[in-house]
Amino acid sequence: MIPKGNNSLLTLEIQTQPSLTYALDIEHGKIRGRCDGLEAMRQAVYLILSVERYDCLMYSWNYGTEWKTLVGKSMDFVLSEAKRRISEALLQDDRITAVDGFTFQTERGRIHVTFTVHTIFGDVEIETEVNA
Repeated sequence: MIPKGNNSLLTLEIQTQPSLTYALDIEHGKIRGRCDGLEAMRQAVYLILSVERYDCLMYSWNYGTEWKTLVGKSMDFVLSEAKRRISEALLQDDRITAVDGFTFQTERGRIHVTFTVHTIFGDVEIETEVNA
């Protein structure tokens, strides 16, 4: 005899989680209230780019960016990989729809990267540095 199940158990509904989160004051190392929408996305991008992927057990292996393997590599290799790694890391967040508009400036083994992150709340201009 085979048990008969309820088909409603197999129905899944995907819901986007709210973006309301604590507002980080990075300069002073404190939490200053809450933020939502575009400001929360700016903060999420900052955190994703600040976390080294696979280093922290509290984060999923899909969270963060792989910067360590770029240290000591040629500048040409780092320039070609930085765009891919930034895009790959940020597109793991379902609120981010695209990453484009990359510009690179090199100086003394560092690369200054500017790009645009398109989110469901609007566009965010981001600047970051990568060590080569």
